[in-house]
Amino acid sequence: MDAIRDIEVVVFDVLGTLVDEPSGLRAAIREAVPASDEAHVDELLALWQRYGEGQQQRIGRGDRAYANTSVIDAEAAQLVAARAGFTDLPTVARLATAGQRLPAWDDSLAGIEQLSRHFPVLGLSNAAHTALLRLNTHAGLRWHQAVSAEAVHAYKPAPEVYQLAVDTAGCAPDRVLMVAAHAWDLRGAQAKGMRTAYVHRPIGDPPTSRDTFDWRFDGLRELVTVLMAT
Repeated sequence: MDAIRDIEVVVFDVLGTLVDEPSGLRAAIREAVPASDEAHVDELLALWQRYGEGQQQRIGRGDRAYANTSVIDAEAAQLVAARAGFTDLPTVARLATAGQRLPAWDDSLAGIEQLSRHFPVLGLSNAAHTALLRLNTHAGLRWHQAVSAEAVHAYKPAPEVYQLAVDTAGCAPDRVLMVAAHAWDLRGAQAKGMRTAYVHRPIGDPPTSRDTFDWRFDGLRELVTVLMAT
């Protein structure tokens, strides 16, 4: 595979790309509802995910004023509690912070550490400022800088979020590489002129035959190998 040329800054999506969001949420739901079987936990997880995605889409359409992920997660936790039939306030409150306790994929920490020796490495996440801080700490993610979309009161794939990354990088968009496991995320970055690299994850949104991303990788180790060859 050809080396990746002329890249000055590497920007990573966080949720799904570097941390396993469904596994972390599932663990938190199982902790909150320990008597539930796996089918019920999966049902509650799907409820949480549908709600979160739906609210972010409503905000993107202008149907709801901006609310950060901490607010939306608290609302999702209330929905899950109502569906599961528990009302214990400390349990609901802990569940609401489930997005701050997500495990990193096996190759994430080493990959970021290796790349950070040679490139400025940024995280770009829809997670709220404080949630992102705690998520980074829990997962062990060590950035040069982690940027929250909350700064522009929008959610990816809104163009202003990618512009935030480019402005933070301080160089031309075509010298910024956006890395994500979600094709929808990379399309947004591509529309702002950023270079794009898809990294496969079991829970990601894979590219279609119509997508023309610059690079595609089976995992982060492969991306690191190619980037380090520049």
